[in-house]
Amino acid sequence: MQEIQNIIEKIERMVLSAILFSPDKFDEICEVLTYTDFLFPLHSCMFHACEILYKTNMPITPEIVCIEMNKTMQISLDDIAHISAEFPTANLDTYVEQIKNASINRSLLSLASFIRDESIKSGSIAKDTLEKVEKRLYALSLQDSHTDFRNAEDVILSTIELIKANKAKMGALKGINTGFRDLNIATTGFNPGELIVIGARPSMGKTALILSMALKIISSHKGVAIFSLEMPAEQLMLRMLSAKSMVPLQSVRSGDMNDSEFTKLTQATQDLSSHRNLYIDDGSQLTLAGLRTKMRKLKARDNTVSIAMIDYLQLMSGMESMNTKAVRHEFIAEISRGLKNLARELNIPIIALSQLNRMLENRDDKRPILSDLRESGAIEQDADIIIFLYRDEVYKERESKQQIAAAKRKKNQGEEIDIQDPYKAPDIELSELILAKNRNGETRTIEMLYNKKYTLFQDINEEKETQMAIANATTYMLNNDMLDENSNIDFSGMPNM
Repeated sequence: MQEIQNIIEKIERMVLSAILFSPDKFDEICEVLTYTDFLFPLHSCMFHACEILYKTNMPITPEIVCIEMNKTMQISLDDIAHISAEFPTANLDTYVEQIKNASINRSLLSLASFIRDESIKSGSIAKDTLEKVEKRLYALSLQDSHTDFRNAEDVILSTIELIKANKAKMGALKGINTGFRDLNIATTGFNPGELIVIGARPSMGKTALILSMALKIISSHKGVAIFSLEMPAEQLMLRMLSAKSMVPLQSVRSGDMNDSEFTKLTQATQDLSSHRNLYIDDGSQLTLAGLRTKMRKLKARDNTVSIAMIDYLQLMSGMESMNTKAVRHEFIAEISRGLKNLARELNIPIIALSQLNRMLENRDDKRPILSDLRESGAIEQDADIIIFLYRDEVYKERESKQQIAAAKRKKNQGEEIDIQDPYKAPDIELSELILAKNRNGETRTIEMLYNKKYTLFQDINEEKETQMAIANATTYMLNNDMLDENSNIDFSGMPNM
């Protein structure tokens, strides 16, 4: 053990000596190391002094370093001369990495002790301990990741390979099929490493939208991971079964179905059960560290998993370091940045749903804009794509109810007034996907249809095809007297939902 410490001491002195001999190297070294990475207090103090001088644009010389160090500990120029007497070598990068590696190993040993102490502590809860461990491991993993410049030649070569790969696809989607033709055209699909934020006011159908996308994605044999922080997995599955079978959601929930509907629901159940690449996590607590751990495990188990969906961003928990003092917008900024980093690390797109500020309700035109994103401008900065979901019928119905309530109050006060029937939105509504930010493409508004009975979003042309398929299937069943509940109807000719 003493021999190892002697080696570490020598390596740390070599790095510090190199800084004093060539202060211009410090900007490269501080990209990897901080003063906490040094084992010996004298070395740590000296590097911290160099950090302060570097940040304040002061020269890094033995004399000035000595003055800065004396603010925290007693030290002389002889002590610095002893350190700088170590002859700096050409293998500086290697020694820097060794210091970093030793620092992380010490942190892992400390974490192991923490796990032991927490595990044997009286009244400790395993779930809480696991969450703390995940957070600390996540923080350690961030320390071990740093990048450097790539020269133009390397970037050009990799760019040419990307162009060749895109050309080989012959106009096919570059990313994940969203399930919506115009959205695919505008975005080339959802691409690896992208953070996609879908924002809307409550009751607009954010969850229904990502479930409609998920049905499309798993039908192309790609895996989907859904993190539902608000709704149990069974409720999500009820919606997906309704959309898949084209049986009204209310009928599915209540069980009040005729034989035809029950047959279609059974077929949809069998079809969805065959897709073993749909995963739902409905835990009410989700941190960045927990999300990262779960996704890494899931991708190791199933390499078809190509996208993650989070419902919704504002319900996620922040990192341990910010649990006490941070204000809400700092939590959201941290989560937003973490999701973007995770999308790049896992090389998959991540969709995060987001609530919007209620202030937009006071505007005449209630279509969302970027400033309506709730609680943090960081979401706007970090997201590659921001989509707002807007359904005008929601506001028409709400306004009708308010007018009727006002009319009833007046009538109760003795006024003669006719109370009109409440406005009822059609079962199939025109809705809008407002592509407000598209880092690599155009911004535009995409019209689509929302079928309330099945909580299903569809392209306009696709909905017509679906209605024709349902009519044809019903006619087929009537003509062949196949309405008993034991019928085995083949719906393979219906469009994939």
